[in-house]
Amino acid sequence: MNLKKIKWRPSVKLYFVLYTFVFLCVVSGVSAIVTELIQLLTRKYSFELPSVVWMLIISIPLGTALNTLTSRLFTTPITRLNRAMRTVAKGDFTVQLTDPGFISEMRESYENFNVMTRALGTTETLQTDFISNVSHEFKTPINAIEGYAMLLQDDTQSNEEKQQCVDKILLNTRRLSELVSNILLLSKVDNQGIQAAGKPYRLDEQLRQAVMMLEHKWTEKNIELDVDLDPAVYVGNESMMMHVWTNLIDNAIKFDPYGGQLMLRLHKANHQLIVTVQDNGPGIPADKQAQVFDRFYQADGSHRGEGNGLGLALVKTILTNCGGEITLSSYENTGCRFTVTLPAQD
Repeated sequence: MNLKKIKWRPSVKLYFVLYTFVFLCVVSGVSAIVTELIQLLTRKYSFELPSVVWMLIISIPLGTALNTLTSRLFTTPITRLNRAMRTVAKGDFTVQLTDPGFISEMRESYENFNVMTRALGTTETLQTDFISNVSHEFKTPINAIEGYAMLLQDDTQSNEEKQQCVDKILLNTRRLSELVSNILLLSKVDNQGIQAAGKPYRLDEQLRQAVMMLEHKWTEKNIELDVDLDPAVYVGNESMMMHVWTNLIDNAIKFDPYGGQLMLRLHKANHQLIVTVQDNGPGIPADKQAQVFDRFYQADGSHRGEGNGLGLALVKTILTNCGGEITLSSYENTGCRFTVTLPAQD
């Protein structure tokens, strides 16, 4: 049997008790010694010093020693923490504190402060990258709309060419609308979470609804569906989870070739609900699989016009917030398999 080593860390209350005890002992001892010294000197040399002089002789070194001890134990760590907090308030999240002293409360405060600054630094980096990516993603369709609108002003174009410009404008308008919707939804999920809105509903029926919502897409590509869904009840936010299934199924349709096959499975195992969505597309190389859930990342540049790289990021965020997981299995030219694992209600 391996026993974990327990580290004993004295608390600030214990330090105050010990400090008070030592202070009283020192004062009592010094007073007794000084009293004996005064009596000895008075008897031997027959002189007396004023009481105020004796008080100064005693209080100055004793006060200096106690002040040094107090500063080392309490004041210095608190001052260092206060100075670091002012630095963070100015926007510098690189501050890390060391040497918290011997008090357990200060040690925990230093550890929590370091965790906080690392989290703030990560959040700032993500926010900066997010704003940069959003700006780029907005700029592309807006420039396209502007360009096609300018072409429409050319009177020499035929009706067919003008119709093509109108179609391109509508396509990029839909892209902008979808981008705004996904950004707003991501913001909602990030800031509010979805755990509190859970209620029981039939997960297999929701998956069927998601398939039917995208019927026009898979029929247009003549994709064969292989669906096998066991009856299952899931407790969660139904509207948010619908975004998960529509994104995964839509993603599979997008990468499936014409006349391909889309596999959808739902079964229960080990107190978990497992949903699998698989396509027969080109697959994702192993060196790019770790990035597919990053915001605005698109592994296949040939499909950039059909999405904005937020779908899988949204799926990942929603599932993380509701206690679920998603994994990807893919090999080149064999398609992608996304597996979602959710906690089942017994």
